[in-house]
Amino acid sequence: MKLSSQVIQNVLPGGSVVEPGPALGPVLSPVLAAILDDRVAACGRGERLALALAREHINSLTEGSAQGRVEVDVYELKGDSQYHTTDTMCQILPKGVVSVIGPASSPASGSTVSHICGEKEIPHVKIGPEETPRLPFLRFASVSLYPSNEDLSSAIGSVLKSFGFPTASLICARAECLLRLEELVRHFLISRETLSVRMLDDSLDATPLLKEIRDDRVSTIIIHANASVSYRVLRKATELGMMSSFYKYILTTLDFPLLALDRVLDQQSVVLGFSLLNSSHRLYLEFLRSLQLFWREGCGASPPPGPALSSALMFDAVHVVVSAVRELNRSQEIGVKPLSCSSPLIWQHGTSLMNYLRMVEYDGLTGHIEFNSKGQRTNYSLKVLEKHPDGHKEIGVWFSNNTLVMNSSSLDLDASETLVNKTLVVTTILENPYMMRRWDHQELQGNEQYEGFCVDLLRELAAMLHFSFTIKLVDDGLYGAPEPNGSWTGMVGELIARKADLAVAPFTITSEREKVIDFSKPFMTLGISILYRVHLGRRPGYFSFLDPFSPAVWLFMLLAYLAVSCVLFLAARLSPYEWYNPHPCLRGRRDVVENQYTLGNSLWFPVGGFMQQGSEVMPRALSTRCVSGVWWAFTLIIVSSYTANLAAFLTVQRMEVPIESPDDLADQTNIQYGTIHGGSTMTFFMNNRLEILKRRWWEGGQCPREEDHRATGQSQWDAPPPSPWKQEDVMRFLIRSLWFLWSLVKK
Repeated sequence: MKLSSQVIQNVLPGGSVVEPGPALGPVLSPVLAAILDDRVAACGRGERLALALAREHINSLTEGSAQGRVEVDVYELKGDSQYHTTDTMCQILPKGVVSVIGPASSPASGSTVSHICGEKEIPHVKIGPEETPRLPFLRFASVSLYPSNEDLSSAIGSVLKSFGFPTASLICARAECLLRLEELVRHFLISRETLSVRMLDDSLDATPLLKEIRDDRVSTIIIHANASVSYRVLRKATELGMMSSFYKYILTTLDFPLLALDRVLDQQSVVLGFSLLNSSHRLYLEFLRSLQLFWREGCGASPPPGPALSSALMFDAVHVVVSAVRELNRSQEIGVKPLSCSSPLIWQHGTSLMNYLRMVEYDGLTGHIEFNSKGQRTNYSLKVLEKHPDGHKEIGVWFSNNTLVMNSSSLDLDASETLVNKTLVVTTILENPYMMRRWDHQELQGNEQYEGFCVDLLRELAAMLHFSFTIKLVDDGLYGAPEPNGSWTGMVGELIARKADLAVAPFTITSEREKVIDFSKPFMTLGISILYRVHLGRRPGYFSFLDPFSPAVWLFMLLAYLAVSCVLFLAARLSPYEWYNPHPCLRGRRDVVENQYTLGNSLWFPVGGFMQQGSEVMPRALSTRCVSGVWWAFTLIIVSSYTANLAAFLTVQRMEVPIESPDDLADQTNIQYGTIHGGSTMTFFMNNRLEILKRRWWEGGQCPREEDHRATGQSQWDAPPPSPWKQEDVMRFLIRSLWFLWSLVKK
């Protein structure tokens, strides 16, 4: 197949492929009628050129013989209405055509053409989508090269199931969208998965729809529209920041390879689509080169990246009809005759040609062509493509028997490869020693302002997986807690709103958070701890040694000491055994005697016994010895008690824990307590099923606000956003009688 300058001249606007003319008698040169509805531009989709190339290719195989050469009459549809379509068909019928092809993009006009062809029993070859709802034609039927709505719905459902997209949002450009994708809707109803449907308005502005989808946190978006409208939707998604790795787009247009998405795609975008073109066909490259040459020389414009599906279907439709006509000519001699819209005459060979059309098997530019009993295309395949800034890549093939075969490279792709050369936005929160500002951060920019464990972790991951990152402090300074309206605050909210790709922080894993975001394995597991001020007591004074005993005890001890001293003095004076002669040389003199228990010694002797040091005074009489023994026993008990009390008195302040359980915390009103607002600890107490904890949450919310205490707010559980390193929070709770509940489960 070689494109000549004559072909280009014939297909330029204002000319036709051949001059229409009546064909009477035997079909030596079959005449086909092609209806074009491409009114977008002068060069259009290349359907005229496709018809010319198909005619030239078929006629080149006849080796110059006039018999069997094909002619194609081209008719332009002036409007997508029943009147214009009927008027065009009334011009075609008198020409004696064997088949009518098209139109490509007007389902309503195609339905009218099928109806008129059915009345006249002229085979109609459809190359566009089916009209919805489908109208039954009992007397006659047409064949369609375009995939049926059921097949397209099944292909989309298979891709959703293969990639594990349970929830999706459908953007429709036309009202009949749900009828065309009826099988897809039924799939979601049966599986009880969620499919939200949104309709574009007349202005085709997708901004409000995309904002709603973003607010609903739906990551899979199906766009059912033509190529131009699909491009506009993707461009709006780029403006709204919805072309990140969080979103997956599936386009239903089969002109997916024509989309030039280099301006709207980045390395993180995931855009999937389908293609019916068979790039391995022997005529595909020549067909593509001819189209590009036609665009450059005939239109003076840059050619599209590939052929439009309608032009390839036009090319295949001509070959399919000619194949059926030749097969019919082998069995019987057929002829054509002019028909009229006002005449009830029909073409007597139309039914036979239709039967042969249904039996045709042909491998064309759009793959294998075969029809079932309903005239629908069968035993074909759709390529599943993934768009990239530099082109597209085939990641799988869907077959018309509802089988999807994905490439192993697309399913088994290492997750690390998807991060190569990508820049991730990392949300975090300042907390020592995990994320801190450097002392000279005001002189630095970007990630260099921060240091800490999380920064080191990010740098190691970036070096291993070959990605870059941008550290972003969370806007509200919170970790993340659910709001009554279903939204989330803090870092969790930024992840859900797609403002960040991941969060790296001392972040608590909770069941509620796991429902909306994914977590890595924790790098530290501790628990919920209570930070409170230790009671230091007063500073010891000069007489702190007296603290183990009360003043009354010390007073009674003094009275006991005086009483023992007096009793000892009197007993020693009254007992004759305490009077003795201290001089050995004067033993014979009875008038020289002394008593050792003078008033001073009587006071000193109990002191020596109390101090457990003894004295030189030694009792001699039985009475004084009894008094001394009683005093020593008393002092033994007193000294032992004093020693024990003194040791306990010095250590009891450090061992004292005023609150040992939630019950102790709930049953007192002297100690105020709180935690970080928006943290997991606050959520734990707020949603806890234990009555005591739940009661303290609601009772805490009724406590009066303390104006000079930033941690209480409307609820004792609330606390201000954490300041850098939490130093302010720690110091505030140290200097006041407050208890601070802090979750220490880190990840």
